[in-house]
Amino acid sequence: MKLIIKILTTSILVLLISHFMHGVHVASFTTALFVAIVLGLLNVFIKPILVLFTLPITFFTLGLFLLVINGLIIIICDNIVGGFDVDTFFTALLFSIILSVSQSIVNLFLGDK
Repeated sequence: MKLIIKILTTSILVLLISHFMHGVHVASFTTALFVAIVLGLLNVFIKPILVLFTLPITFFTLGLFLLVINGLIIIICDNIVGGFDVDTFFTALLFSIILSVSQSIVNLFLGDK
């Protein structure tokens, strides 16, 4: 049940952020739902591999390179999901930061840790 709530809140946040942010386009709520599912799967399977391979760079930049990895995850999701378009890498980077912060705020209100 918690997983379904997380997917639904992430898809609503993706829709809201794309509505207010230039450069991010989501075709429909169904597309946002697919974006939430694909982002979750990419964060579980691909992100740890990217973090492992870029560990020296991440260590050297004191963890700031993880933001770049989050932007890359958004770009990969853009290539997988049709109807979800991100114009530039900087837009994907900014989108990932806003999405992460907004997910943290929503999870704080929902009681998830």
